[in-house]
Amino acid sequence: MLLNTKLIENLQQSSRDAPFIAFYDISEFCFESLPVNTLQFVRNGLSNPRVVIADNQDDLGGSVCKEVEDIKYVHCDVTQENDVKYAVDTTMSNYGKLDIMFNNAGVLGGRNAYQILTSDIKDFKKVFDVNVYGVLLGSKHAARVMIPARKGSIIFSSSAASVTAGETSHSYTASKHAIVGLAKNLCAELGQYGIRVNCISPYGVATSMYTNFIGLDQTEAEGILSEAANLKGLVLKAEDIAEAAVFLGSDESRYISGINLVIDGGYSTTSPALKMPMKAYFNYS
Repeated sequence: MLLNTKLIENLQQSSRDAPFIAFYDISEFCFESLPVNTLQFVRNGLSNPRVVIADNQDDLGGSVCKEVEDIKYVHCDVTQENDVKYAVDTTMSNYGKLDIMFNNAGVLGGRNAYQILTSDIKDFKKVFDVNVYGVLLGSKHAARVMIPARKGSIIFSSSAASVTAGETSHSYTASKHAIVGLAKNLCAELGQYGIRVNCISPYGVATSMYTNFIGLDQTEAEGILSEAANLKGLVLKAEDIAEAAVFLGSDESRYISGINLVIDGGYSTTSPALKMPMKAYFNYS
């Protein structure tokens, strides 16, 4: 089960008076995790769940909605403000409130974006349009309906790239740093209205977006990620990130705001750049 019993009981208790409503800006990453964990959360964690998915992958969104009737799908390009506004307005017209906004849409930079001399401004702008501008729009329209209610939770998907350097493209790294900065600023602004704003920053997860980019299958990709990881014996899964999002959206985290929850098994705390050549030179494990 995705959630511990205590958390499920607390959510069931709170949902009797205030039904849980979530608005998801989701990318391929979240769609992969959604059927195996968020749907389980919807089925088992809440007595009256109401979830709206907003994305531009219509076929995939429709297939998720067929699995659980309590989930609705709205076509949305997160870079277009009218689309984002429509998604929030649709949620409000259907359910009368918005409790959680999970901004999870994201794209990677192109291969040329790893070197500054070959970086392309169009690629940089594309990444920022989705990863940063999309988050800004989602937060703006979530705040528009949360401020009158004087409560709500806004969650961003950032990355371990927000606390490390030199391991992802310039455009992707810069966008993820920007997301954390925006979350902190929004936390400072929206706290007076009872609205919490937090980030989730995961280590590498072998989603199809990642495996397609590096040209390996899931098993091979997880092997590489595990080799580089600090925490051994475990593989970070999309389910782990979904669980963190559920926690930050629930009353279990009711006084948590302004944090960047780094889910990397301690990777960013270590210094792999030095550790790997030292290990090779001295031949120790």
